[in-house]
Amino acid sequence: MSSTMDIISSTPLFKGLKEDHLTQLLSVAESRGYKKGELIFSEGDPADGFYIVETGKIKVYKLSFEGKEHILHIYGPGKPFGEVPVFSGENFPAFSQAVASSSCLFFPRKAIVQLISDNPALALNMLAVLSARLREFTVMVENLALKEVPARIASYFLMLTREQENPAVITLPVSKAQLAGLLGTAPETLSRILGKMANDNLIRLNNKEIRILDFDGLEALAG
Repeated sequence: MSSTMDIISSTPLFKGLKEDHLTQLLSVAESRGYKKGELIFSEGDPADGFYIVETGKIKVYKLSFEGKEHILHIYGPGKPFGEVPVFSGENFPAFSQAVASSSCLFFPRKAIVQLISDNPALALNMLAVLSARLREFTVMVENLALKEVPARIASYFLMLTREQENPAVITLPVSKAQLAGLLGTAPETLSRILGKMANDNLIRLNNKEIRILDFDGLEALAG
């Protein structure tokens, strides 16, 4: 099985599908490469298809009227993005950009809609993923609206412990400046709070690597 097929079969959208269905998906997928900093789509562009990250990292973000960037999500290999407006028939509601040199699989809307019509199991997978995406947005809005910055940081670290292989040692998927944007704070504020968390023996910092020293304390801080 090719690495591309591995990515398709493991992504939540397509997990559990039969091999012949995966082969059909592979036949309509188009591999696209992006340089670091290159835009993938802009807010308002027609949602003519969605993407799955093959390699690298992709950020999805909004811009305020003043031009300030607010990161909504950062996706790594195997993660789909841009799928919601494709199935609602709307334009992309945000910008997407390569954080690092990346490659993505592009699935044209027309071909995917036809495959969904032919494969009800695919429709169920899509529904589950879109529901999970809605929960992610709900948690993000709750964190930004109701939690102070230290609680947002602690919540984010706890999320990474559930997603990464070694929960005791997590690796930040982005730079600290990008993490600040994701959490809705300034880089200086993020650095100050990380320093305090280290002084309180909640974490130990080593560049992008963070060792969790006190899970209970981190959960208490996250609220």
